[in-house]
Amino acid sequence: MRAHTVPDPVFTALARARGGAPAVDLLRSGQLSKRMLMVRALRQAAHGHPDEGATVAVYRGLVELNRRDRAAWREVMLHPYLDEGLNRALIALDRGGPADLRWLEQLMVDPGRRAWHRVETVCDGAALELRLADRGPFREAHGHELAEPLTRGQVREWTRALGAAWTVLVRRHPWHAQTIAAGLTTVVPLPPHPDGTEVSSAARRAFGAVAASLPEDPVLLALTLVHEFLHVQLGALLDLLPLHGPPTEARYHAPWRPDPRPAGALLQGTYAHLGVTDFWRTELASGAGGERARHEYDTWREHTEAAAHTLLKSGELLPAGERFVTELREAVRRPARAEALHGSGGPHR
Repeated sequence: MRAHTVPDPVFTALARARGGAPAVDLLRSGQLSKRMLMVRALRQAAHGHPDEGATVAVYRGLVELNRRDRAAWREVMLHPYLDEGLNRALIALDRGGPADLRWLEQLMVDPGRRAWHRVETVCDGAALELRLADRGPFREAHGHELAEPLTRGQVREWTRALGAAWTVLVRRHPWHAQTIAAGLTTVVPLPPHPDGTEVSSAARRAFGAVAASLPEDPVLLALTLVHEFLHVQLGALLDLLPLHGPPTEARYHAPWRPDPRPAGALLQGTYAHLGVTDFWRTELASGAGGERARHEYDTWREHTEAAAHTLLKSGELLPAGERFVTELREAVRRPARAEALHGSGGPHR
């Protein structure tokens, strides 16, 4: 393991939702180190515990897997729900309870997650490879009801929908396509809300995964991937670099919610809605979105800029957070011009 830093160009690119593959590589490296530390902490926490023998066996199994097959070890360590599972095991040991690690033993046997459905789609030479995680532990961390295991027909429906959404991203949102191709590994299917509206989620301890119900419109699925994967990126950045202080009792208005939010939650929402604003800006500039794009862009530009202003006035941001939100606000103010389709595609613009 090594100390991680976030170079200024990558930091600025992330703040402007233009991180691309270089930023994803940096964030993934940080997640790998974090998980290595968690495994080590698990071994130490089990000392003198009734489950010590089983925990040590799992620890040694990971060490041996790393020695024997480095690629398989990385597959295990970067499993999107390893963080969540290790965290629950550490909490259980701290409370004196059992730490059931059978899920991790199984993961070491099958690091390729063959139980999940593989989706591969290509548009204009750009490839997207994902797994549909319709079973397995810890997916409830997304905070929504989970879909039942998919039928073959449903897998085909998801595959077609993701292919159509990928085409939207590649042809009109290449900077987001690059980022998603580099870092999104897993989609968890969700049922829609009982009232029929679509739902989606990113979990704080699930790097590489998003959960979503399946909209009929591929544009909306593309937007969902952009929105939720920005949450994923910000969570991973916060593991490397704090942007705000410890939680306080203060709550702030979020224009897109009826309930006031703590600063950390408002930062997450503001960053994800930078992606929403950016998406509709490009749909508007491309001429593909019509009046819907104009309405959505105007709405989310106003909401996101207002939320950024609230954060900057909150007094809760650390210096790095002030820089981050200042860059975010400048990105929100980018004009909706046709040349933006190609002129801002670089990862560090």
